Formats: sequence, C-alpha cells, structure tokens
Amino acid sequence: MVKVEGTLAELKALFLEGVVSEAKSQAKKGGKKLVASGVKTATKRTKSAWQKYMAKKSNQIKFKSGPKKGRLDLSKMSRAYKRSRRK
Repeated sequence: MVKVEGTLAELKALFLEGVVSEAKSQAKKGGKKLVASGVKTATKRTKSAWQKYMAKKSNQIKFKSGPKKGRLDLSKMSRAYKRSRRK
C-alpha cells in the first residue's frame, strides 16, 4: 500500500493526470513476468495411497441417514482402507 500526501489540489492533479494508473500498469506488467516464471517451475506432488483411495468413487462410504446424510464417513473408510492394505 502506498501512502500519498499533499494538498487537495495536488492530489486531484496527481490522480486526474493518470500518474497512478500508469504506475499500476507498470506494476502489473512486472508482476505478470514474475508470476509467469514461477508457474513454469512449479511441479505437482504425487498423491499418497490414501488420497488415491479416497478419489475412487467405489471406495466412498457415505452416511445413509441423520444430520450428516450424504457426507463421507471417514472413520468407516479409514477402517476399510486399513483392512484392504493388510495382508
């Protein structure tokens, strides 16, 4: 955030002349370059076995009734996941 000080006449002249809009456009141009360069270097992390298990629709166990109806029952899913991994 930039603090601008001055008389009312000076502030009006500053804002009406477009100095601020020019500064904003310069900042945006510089920011775009930084953001674009950062996006290219970012790599996605691999999902854990639990995240892969959760993503499969066939593994999702939901509450059938009550206030949580339709939500995932994570405790039952956790038990099922641990049983499936045990050998």
